[in-house]
Amino acid sequence: MQNHKERLLTLLRQRSFRKGKFVLSSGKESDFYIDCKQTSLSAEGHVLIGKVIFSLIQENFPEARCVGGPTLGADPLVSAVSLISWIEQKPLDGFIVRKEPKGHGTGVWLEGATHIPAGTRVVMLEDAITTGATTVRSIQRVVEAGLHVLGVVVLVDRLEGAREKIEQTGCKICSVFDRHDFL
Repeated sequence: MQNHKERLLTLLRQRSFRKGKFVLSSGKESDFYIDCKQTSLSAEGHVLIGKVIFSLIQENFPEARCVGGPTLGADPLVSAVSLISWIEQKPLDGFIVRKEPKGHGTGVWLEGATHIPAGTRVVMLEDAITTGATTVRSIQRVVEAGLHVLGVVVLVDRLEGAREKIEQTGCKICSVFDRHDFL
């Protein structure tokens, strides 16, 4: 697994990491940006993310039965982990937390969760975290839907307070990488 993790970091550095002046989704200004979708939507990155995060879930949350996360950053992560879990014969179905409830049809907050029974143990996925606000809102939506959130696995923790905010929800958090891997 170490080789997969090392290759994934190389891809993230090449495809996703940028220095400059950026405004983050939190509204904070930053002198670097990590656009994980540039890696997670590549064929190689998708597979590596699936393998590395699936391994972390098996190690830290073996009782998990599903993975989910907030759209749009978690969408490819959920897909990758779900696919790898099926190949490894330890299936984890996926779901996506919408930014707002669907405006037509069923009006749901969670896509793909219709067949997930209440009380199911799930792990939330995130591509990058800064303040943790999006993750906390997503955890609340998932809990309101009757699912049990075991924890959060994040691809990159910017180490700007998100971890502490997420831990206040009672969730354990694991990160694959953090800002020190890039700066």
